[in-house]
Amino acid sequence: MTTRNAAPRLTWREKLNRADAKAMPYALVSPYFILFAVFGIFPMAYTLYASLHAWKLGSQTKEFVGLDNYEFLLTTYDRFNWSVVNTLGMFLIATVPQIVCALMVANALNKMIKRAMLWRMLILAPIVTSVVAVGVIFARIWGTEYGMVNGALELVGLDGIDWQTGRFSSWFAVSSMVDWRWMGYNSLIFLAAMQTIPRNLYEAATVDGATPRQQFWKITIPQLKPILIFTVFVSSVGGMTLFVEPMMFGGGRLDGGADGQFQTTAMVLVDILRTHGNYGISAAVGWLLFIVIGIVAGINFLVVNRIQGNK
Repeated sequence: MTTRNAAPRLTWREKLNRADAKAMPYALVSPYFILFAVFGIFPMAYTLYASLHAWKLGSQTKEFVGLDNYEFLLTTYDRFNWSVVNTLGMFLIATVPQIVCALMVANALNKMIKRAMLWRMLILAPIVTSVVAVGVIFARIWGTEYGMVNGALELVGLDGIDWQTGRFSSWFAVSSMVDWRWMGYNSLIFLAAMQTIPRNLYEAATVDGATPRQQFWKITIPQLKPILIFTVFVSSVGGMTLFVEPMMFGGGRLDGGADGQFQTTAMVLVDILRTHGNYGISAAVGWLLFIVIGIVAGINFLVVNRIQGNK
């Protein structure tokens, strides 16, 4: 009868090394999850709790009202529904031209042009510019009396437009700020993706007689589909949380014009807290906005699965 040799006993240093190898990956990623739990999950849970109460700002007393705050926003407070329409409208007007222009700029920078690095740095300048400064400048550009745009219209014999009073005109003006600020950022994302496309695909297409335009639509765009979806998703989240641009366009006011024609949902959240002083209603606005963003994210997820051929 043979007996098995007993496994050698590990020294404390070897045990420490094994524990270190197993625990170190979790220790390295734990700061993110800890910070997310403190600054993400807890505020969301606390805001959900507040949205179910009638809670006056500065008061320690609160009354449980269930979904009454949500019912008030959806059925009684008309400005909330209009703010969702305004937000979606400005998001659509801003996102489509922004992505199209970013693709064109990235495709131009992907070519062998002179001083390419300088141009790449210049298109990133708007993202490092103060958003307040951008809002102030564009408010002057779209000004009614002395605005640059109205001045150009008068030079060609057209009447100036009061860009703030009209719903669609104010959407267009605010969207121009978003386009100018984020087009360069998206261009660099597209440029980085374009530079990963194998060059032999273009060389083979050139041998087959494909024109540069055909190569762009048949090779570049299909290769950029995942990046395009990511960019649309990020733009969706950013577009649904517009706040500073429309506020500065309105001169720092939160009402979004006399009729709320360019008041976004994020502006309603702050405006309700300021005018009504009800933290519960303001928290309900935040959660309704979160639900809308979640729906947009879900649509993007379904589109990704559809493109990748997953069920």
